[in-house]
Amino acid sequence: MARIINSPTKYIQGRGELQNLGKYINSLGNSFLVIADQFVLNFTKETIEQSFSDQESTFTFETFRGECSKQEVNRLQTIAKEKQIDVIVGVGGGKTLDTAKAVAFYSKLPVVIVPTIASTDAPCSALSVLYTEEGVFDEYLILPKNPDIVLVDTQIVANAPARLLAAGIGDALATYVEARACYEANATPMAGGTITKAAIALAELCQNILFEDGIKAFLAVEQNIVTKAVENIVEANTYLSGIGFESGGLAAAHAIHNGFTVIDDTHHLYHGEKVAFGVITQLVLENRSTEEIQKYIAFCTELGLPVTLEDMGITEDIEPKIRKVAEAACQEGETIYNMPFPVTPDDVYAAIISADILGRKYK
Repeated sequence: MARIINSPTKYIQGRGELQNLGKYINSLGNSFLVIADQFVLNFTKETIEQSFSDQESTFTFETFRGECSKQEVNRLQTIAKEKQIDVIVGVGGGKTLDTAKAVAFYSKLPVVIVPTIASTDAPCSALSVLYTEEGVFDEYLILPKNPDIVLVDTQIVANAPARLLAAGIGDALATYVEARACYEANATPMAGGTITKAAIALAELCQNILFEDGIKAFLAVEQNIVTKAVENIVEANTYLSGIGFESGGLAAAHAIHNGFTVIDDTHHLYHGEKVAFGVITQLVLENRSTEEIQKYIAFCTELGLPVTLEDMGITEDIEPKIRKVAEAACQEGETIYNMPFPVTPDDVYAAIISADILGRKYK
């Protein structure tokens, strides 16, 4: 079987790079549909327009309605067709970007991704995670190619709440843990084929950067400043994790995240915050060493990431809720079946309860 690794055509990162957007993407077309929520448009629209000031381009700015659902994708696809759009541009967080990728796919158009936060590894992937209108996980939409261009302005990322950067670190923490499990299982990643040595190396590099620079970057972003540590973490959260998860594979951590979306208690949490607890649960499921598990728990605690069920907002009716989470994590087609051993809902339930106990003991 072929070894396959996926990547965006071009990745650009640096302080103030949004002002150069027009220079980077004008070769893709002349008519742009820019998708962003109202909050993001308030501080990016003027800069985006100015970046095209010396070019003849037309823009349609459309407000994202908050959920990456099939209904929202269909609405925006209709607008793209009516306006005769050449290029889709997604600006904002993970759900906005996933929506833009899906709209571009169904419209058969190039897509440019401009993350304004580093809270997930969504920007670089050939994947859109679809949810229902109520925010419950629906399905993975596997796309035939990665974004044409990904541009990250690190000053904009640093201006966002530090909690979002921490959530991105939580999401990126899963990259090596899950890729390692997939490699051991000889599982097929979302990129297809078998896992390359390059994908594993990028996933491991991602993990090393997180532990080396994560706390420093978090403290810097609390002050809205860009340091080398911030640049490194943005690259790890966005590019390395994006390539690492897609070409290295997803396993239990993300399946457990998906399980948590079926209960209302966790809807206030960001994607990466739920994934972080999923990482600790996967390590327990694998029976990794106490030292390794404690390392992750300590790191997550410093960043304010959840390490107990109470941190997740689950304080009542714990057994029936976690049983429901475990069942959802083990639905047919879930990535938990990429683990190198059989996994049942009872196994997941036990691992979640054990992870909670270890988190409470550490605290």
